[in-house]
Amino acid sequence: MNIAFYKYQGTGNDFVMIDNRTNTFPKSNTNIISNLCDRHFGIGADGVILIENDTEFDFKMIYFNADGSQTFCGNGGRCAVAFAKKLKIIDLKTNFIAFDGAHFAKIENEIISLKMIDVEEIKVHENSVFTYTGTQHHVELVDDLDLFPVYEEGKKIRDSYKDPGSNVNFVEQINTTTFRVRTYEKGVENETLACGTGVTAVAIAMHKIKKTTSTLISLPVEGGNLEVSFTEENGVYKNVFLKGPAKAVYNGNITL
Repeated sequence: MNIAFYKYQGTGNDFVMIDNRTNTFPKSNTNIISNLCDRHFGIGADGVILIENDTEFDFKMIYFNADGSQTFCGNGGRCAVAFAKKLKIIDLKTNFIAFDGAHFAKIENEIISLKMIDVEEIKVHENSVFTYTGTQHHVELVDDLDLFPVYEEGKKIRDSYKDPGSNVNFVEQINTTTFRVRTYEKGVENETLACGTGVTAVAIAMHKIKKTTSTLISLPVEGGNLEVSFTEENGVYKNVFLKGPAKAVYNGNITL
């Protein structure tokens, strides 16, 4: 089978994008997903995103981690919006459905703002915070992010959570509104250059533990800069938006 694909990236979080509105891609075969994501023997990516038709929304986004597991991905969602615009499914605003529910997004000057799910349950521990922003996230402040062993410590913490595990975000506070983030992602099982649901979890966690009073947070990641805004009322975080670039890298065909 010959498959047309596009490669997109959002602050270095990269994805194989496939137009599956004809439902011809064998998405039940997780080996194919893993092979496409293999950086030596495949295209190479953190995940695979399928765009499909939906009767109630502009499109359906199906996201697979590199190991074939399904979840939601914030940067992937922003790339899905950019790809849907290229396919002429949408213009500058959209409502689409994904693993964790419905999402609104808008495009302004090639910057994509994606509305995330409301966040209600935030567990504050002595040295960390745990929350769900479309997938599971552990958030932990560290002193020197440049020298911190993200892979080793991230894997250890990821495995300490019961199945399906947790993404792990290590955070260094830069100032009252800026938090630098490095993330170990489950499903990829490595550090990635950015994680959209991860920086969303960090922004909310830092507000929850009163490291900031701002509701507009800048989050430098290894692949660029992201921004998260929200409103908070009685401990519930709503109107959560993840904002940043999403760009096409190249396109081609691959034989499966």
